[in-house]
Amino acid sequence: KKDIAFYINSPGGMVTSGLAIYDTMQYIKPSVSTVCIGQAASMGSMLLAAGEKQKRYALPNSRIMIHQPSGGAQGQATDIEIQAREILALRERLNNIYVKHTGQELETIEQALERDKYMTPEEAADFGLIDEVVFQRPESEEDEGEFGNGDGEDEVKD
Repeated sequence: KKDIAFYINSPGGMVTSGLAIYDTMQYIKPSVSTVCIGQAASMGSMLLAAGEKQKRYALPNSRIMIHQPSGGAQGQATDIEIQAREILALRERLNNIYVKHTGQELETIEQALERDKYMTPEEAADFGLIDEVVFQRPESEEDEGEFGNGDGEDEVKD
């Protein structure tokens, strides 16, 4: 059975939509490898991190950004209170997802997501969002999902 390759170039989006994609990634049987091309910001970064361990990649000039969820509230005071509770609950849920997929402690995640945090692919790898920075596609179909790092050491040999 083949992996599903999920290429991400996203500025982020609605948390509920992102969580639907996340739940699907976790639910399906095939492994999902993730590759950041361009940017993986906000929910895009969470989906990038949610790929199968050892199969989460970023191209060398991509950017990854993490932050806490944001939103606006209006209406009566009780409406605003309800919306505030919901966004705080979403923040807690997202923090725990980042903990699960990065291996970082909850306190580290909470501090990192306090404000926009932009990362290079190398920084994202150090943080645990990805596993490897990749420079080229595999040379054969057999190696699909196994990305080369461009150093020649992982070239396919006949």
